[in-house]
Amino acid sequence: MNHDARRLARLAERAASRAGAFLLTVPAPESAQWTAKGHHDFVTEVDRTAERRIAEDLLRAEPDSRILGEELSPAGVDLAGLVWVVDPLDGTANYLHGYPWWSVSIAAAIDGDLVAGTILNVPAHRHCSAWQGGGAWCGANRLGVSGVRDASLALLGTGFPFKALEQLPRYLEILRQVIPLTSGVRRAGSAALDLAGVSQGHFDAFWEMQLAPWDIAAGIVLIREAGGIVTDLAGAPVRVRQTSLLAGNPWMHEWMMGQLRSVSAAPHR
Repeated sequence: MNHDARRLARLAERAASRAGAFLLTVPAPESAQWTAKGHHDFVTEVDRTAERRIAEDLLRAEPDSRILGEELSPAGVDLAGLVWVVDPLDGTANYLHGYPWWSVSIAAAIDGDLVAGTILNVPAHRHCSAWQGGGAWCGANRLGVSGVRDASLALLGTGFPFKALEQLPRYLEILRQVIPLTSGVRRAGSAALDLAGVSQGHFDAFWEMQLAPWDIAAGIVLIREAGGIVTDLAGAPVRVRQTSLLAGNPWMHEWMMGQLRSVSAAPHR
C-alpha cells in the first residue's frame, strides 16, 4: 500500500477543520449531559459527533483505511495498513468549562509507523501539520524545536496523571525536582497542544506519566519533523499505544532523562 505522506497530512487537515467548525457552532453541553467514561474523564455527544464527521471524511478519501479514535473505536484496531489516529476533542474539560485551550488531533500511521499528523487549536484557528520527511509547519512557517540548552532557562510543559492517581506520588517527585531547576512548568490541559508547543519551541520539553495513542500521535510527528526527540519516560521509542511520554529538543530531552533517572534511583519517601 503506497501513500503520499503529504497528501495524508492534507486530508487530516481538512477533516480537522470540518470538525473544528462543527465544535465552534454548537453550544457546549450543560453539566447534566456530561458522561463520565473514567475518573475525571468526561465525554459528550459533541465529541462523538465530531469523531463521526472526521471518520466520514477520512474514510471517504481512503476507503480501505481504519479509524483508531478516542470515542468510537478506543481499542482493538489492527495497525496494519493505513490507520487514522483521531482525538476529536483533546482538552474536553477545558472545552466544557469555556477555557479556550482545546484541539482536534489527527495522525496517519502506516503499518504502525506514524507518517503524518495535524493538530488544530480550534479557538485560535491555528493548524500545525507535519509529514514524514517534509518538516513541520504552521501555515507557511516551518517549525523547529527550541535551542535552549541551559535548564535554568527552560520552560517545561506537563500533564497531571488524573486518570491514574496511583502514579501521583512519583509524578510529584519529578515535579518537585525540576521546578527549582527550570524557569517554569506549565499544565494547560491539552496534551496535543502541549506537544505542538514543543514543535514550535514554546516548550523546551514536555512529560506526562500516561497518555493514550490519540493524545500523542500527531504531536509525535510534529516534534520529530521539527528536530526534537520523543520517547517514553524510560527512553524507549514510542509507537501507537498507551504510554508515558517525554519530548523535547535534544538537549532538554537528555537533561530530563537525567532527572527521571535521579528520581527513580532515590529511596521512596
